[in-house]
Amino acid sequence: MKSQKPGKHIALGVGAALLIFLFVGCGLGAVGSAIRGASPLVPEPEIHLPPQPVFPAAKRDQHLGLGKSQAADGHAAEEPAKAEAPKAADDHGAAKTVQNGAAQVAEDHGAEGEKPHASPLGVGEFAVTNTMLAAWLGSAVIILVFALGARKASLVPGRLQSLVESLIELVLNFATGVAGAAMARKALPIVGTIFFFILFNALLALFPFYQFMGFKVAGGDEIQVHLFRSPATDVNMPLALAIVSFVFVEFWGLRANGIGYLKKFFAFGKLLRGKPAGLIDVFVGLLELFSEFARVISLTFRLFGNLTAGEIVVVMVTYLAPFVAIEIFFGLELLVAFIQAAIFAALTVVFLSLAVTKHESHEEHH
Repeated sequence: MKSQKPGKHIALGVGAALLIFLFVGCGLGAVGSAIRGASPLVPEPEIHLPPQPVFPAAKRDQHLGLGKSQAADGHAAEEPAKAEAPKAADDHGAAKTVQNGAAQVAEDHGAEGEKPHASPLGVGEFAVTNTMLAAWLGSAVIILVFALGARKASLVPGRLQSLVESLIELVLNFATGVAGAAMARKALPIVGTIFFFILFNALLALFPFYQFMGFKVAGGDEIQVHLFRSPATDVNMPLALAIVSFVFVEFWGLRANGIGYLKKFFAFGKLLRGKPAGLIDVFVGLLELFSEFARVISLTFRLFGNLTAGEIVVVMVTYLAPFVAIEIFFGLELLVAFIQAAIFAALTVVFLSLAVTKHESHEEHH
């Protein structure tokens, strides 16, 4: 009994400290600071859905509107001087109106200069965006982890080798249960790459340097363009993965069933033989074709929506109640990252299993 008391005291102490930090965080957050009439510890966040250009610097400044902001600041500085002439010539009321108007113009331009808003890249423009840079970082980390895990492979694996083998075995066992052992080994390179790419990038986005590294406007204290941003919050990355999954599934469907794979989409056999019931087959086939392309949309926006919502929740909770409260949501994001990576990979395997299944033809009945 005596040996349990120190552990109980430590647990109570840690719990009390966490509770104190929770209340301190709430007091220093946006709500507590508004009650106290002070500025919050964390500045008000800005949510940018379009990816922001990072390099080259000229492209970043152009889309951040720094040139316009500087011009606006100069214009605002000249407005009060121009207002002095009407003030001397007109009566007191007119002078006051002009002065108020100039002050309003200066205030508006000043607001634009303080918080420039990055515009998205055009169709013909190219720049390295923060989501693209984060995707490259995530790819490098994946290659490094698996290369180090397999560099000194042995019968008695070390910690990193055990981790890598466990992750690969996890994906392989699931794919085997859905598509069979032979097809699972063929699908593992694509399905595993999709799973690990989503998982590693989502986990890396939880590291603090994603939030604290970036570019500030001259004279400003807030980061306007982050150097790294979770690739899944850019709809282009989930769309690219969905297209890869779609092409992979259709390729294996054609390889397994030959040209007969297309019959489930274009079932015109009965209709060409003059059977009115063939209209039903044509309608069902077109529905199958539509659902095949709809998978791209569903895969894209499921991943994009869930991970983007998680990023926004983390940012807003950090603003409202920093310190302890945010740790709860970090734990939830760890779970969401694994679930979303697993769902995307699992659906790819399920669609693959359906595509390679031999489709019986019902058109031989005349």
